[in-house]
Amino acid sequence: MPPIFPFTAIVGQERMKRALTLNAIHPQIGGVLIRGERGTAKSTAARALAALLPEIEVVADCAFDCDPDRPATWCTECHERAEMGEKLTHTHRRTRFVDLPVSATEDRVVGTLDIERAIQKGERRFEPGVLAAANRGVLYVDEVNLLDDHVVDLLLDAAAMGINVVEREGISFSHPARFILIGTMNPEEGDLRPQLLDRFALCVDIQGIRDPAARMAIMERNLAYETNSEEFCAEWASREQALSEEIARARDLLPEVGYSQSDLATIATMMSELGVDGHRADLVVLKAARAHAAFERRTRLSDHDILLAAELALPHRLKRHPLQETEVTLGDLSERLAEARTQNPVETGEEEGNEATEVVGKKKGASGETRDEEPPAERTEVARQPVLQTIPQWPSEGRWWEGGEEVAVGENFSPRRLDTPLDRLTRSSGGRRSQTRTDRKSGRYVQARPSPGDPSDLAFDATLRAAAPHQKERRREGGLALALCPDDYQRKVRVRRAANLVLFVVDASWSMAVAERMQATKGAVMSLLTDAYQQRDRVGLVVFQKNDARVVLPPTNSVELARRALIDIPVGGKTPLSAGLQAAHEVIIRELRQHPDLMPLMVLLTDGAGNVSMTNLPPQEESYRIAEMFPQSHVRSVVINMEHEAFDQGLAQALAEHLEAPCYTLAELKAEALLRTVRGELAEQLP
Repeated sequence: MPPIFPFTAIVGQERMKRALTLNAIHPQIGGVLIRGERGTAKSTAARALAALLPEIEVVADCAFDCDPDRPATWCTECHERAEMGEKLTHTHRRTRFVDLPVSATEDRVVGTLDIERAIQKGERRFEPGVLAAANRGVLYVDEVNLLDDHVVDLLLDAAAMGINVVEREGISFSHPARFILIGTMNPEEGDLRPQLLDRFALCVDIQGIRDPAARMAIMERNLAYETNSEEFCAEWASREQALSEEIARARDLLPEVGYSQSDLATIATMMSELGVDGHRADLVVLKAARAHAAFERRTRLSDHDILLAAELALPHRLKRHPLQETEVTLGDLSERLAEARTQNPVETGEEEGNEATEVVGKKKGASGETRDEEPPAERTEVARQPVLQTIPQWPSEGRWWEGGEEVAVGENFSPRRLDTPLDRLTRSSGGRRSQTRTDRKSGRYVQARPSPGDPSDLAFDATLRAAAPHQKERRREGGLALALCPDDYQRKVRVRRAANLVLFVVDASWSMAVAERMQATKGAVMSLLTDAYQQRDRVGLVVFQKNDARVVLPPTNSVELARRALIDIPVGGKTPLSAGLQAAHEVIIRELRQHPDLMPLMVLLTDGAGNVSMTNLPPQEESYRIAEMFPQSHVRSVVINMEHEAFDQGLAQALAEHLEAPCYTLAELKAEALLRTVRGELAEQLP
């Protein structure tokens, strides 16, 4: 296996490297989430970090690498050994790097019953999982946004508490689970729920480097590594060693880093003024600032430390909803900090105390040659450079139509979460809105079914119960403590959320430009996109105007792409309603062929006044005939009537009748009644 690409050889991405370094110094910070496009060294940096961490002292023969100097954190097994009078021996080993695959199940993460021992000896024994392997090491989760929510919850709970308690399948066991959690993700593939985002202490948004010279350096270093990885790593060994020693030195210094009452007041005021929810951000900023001060070989916090910590702790906490654009500059944070200092004129010389922290590593002494930070004096000159950009602004690639008028986005609002009853089909695609049975080995285990001869995804508890009545007879024959036969096998029945396809079909004709209808339409779609984002639905966008319809955005998991596509839509021209319906039907049928498990829902926003035909039929009759294809294909729809109430001719309602769909006005869209109805529309798709 080739050596790991050196951490110090990574070109650029200084904020990412700084966030990882601070977590290495102070693991109790709570991990880091790295968000960015493909090919930006996210995974490389995470793997390289583990190579920098010093060796740790562990209890020999302990599967959980318990710390011999901290008996309070020992696992159940080490406690039992010590209580029996056994002298626990110590040893040293390198810090582990544990990679959690996206397909990991709950059993694999927290641990489960050792079935081999249960079958052979009839003993209930705990088999450690990923959390056990990662204790006192690095737990890396690539594409963390694609993990099932309940698995992410387990990881974050363990990271916060520092312990994994297992009570399942007749087992009661606990062990320490203290690790540096690193999650990486590409936002275009979907995001995490805000509740889960907040549990990551630090967050870094990164993009590909645009500077040609830096890109050349990236190519040169990667080619050199691929040609001879050992020689390349040897060239960087001195810098790796220097940074490793600097991290160890900072770990030793961390308990001595003090903070004043003024520092606490400043952090609290900054977070309050920025409107940050909860109190986790305050603690994260304090911990990260202390780690940075230790890295700078100082024992007191400075404004520089607090600013850099806030820069890393706030990107994922300032957004009020997923489609909100938020940009905060270092200059903004500097102004906030200055205001906070003014509002809280407490003597900074009064040191309130030092936060006790675990020290892992030995003093080695070195100078770090690859620090990410610049001197504070230089930092203050970067006043208005954007450093916190939760949704970066990509350059526009041009309009879909020539001509037309630009229309702003109207007021958007936050629909409540839509829940649907349990689907009775077995599906494999994953989402969040609709519960369904699944044939994948993930999801919540709800019951067991007989599965003679098939041990895959075995329900251990149900299998043991099925075998129990036959044990007396089987023991006489084989003499085993527990005898199982293939006929005893029980398979787990799991439920998980099924994915939905929400296709927005938007009328962008001149009739929609009257009375700011298009502006209101965009606001309505933005609000529905928020709900689709939260439920991990696939979303698509079809727009019709002039003489045809365009699939502006093919179905995707990226709500951000939908938002950008929606903003660029101008209005103008005739109303080819039938073309829009035809294009929508083709998109849905094509998606169903590729993903039979999807539950489609078309959301049509129009006034229903079609005036362009694709055939010799009158426009309205043609659109009605195409509309009837949707219920025939078992596709549910919702019509939102964008006509002003005073001038409504009932065209949208007539179209809805042919779609066999409910029809609502924009005012009703904001009401809870519509949310209940849409919930019902999704539920009626379930067999």
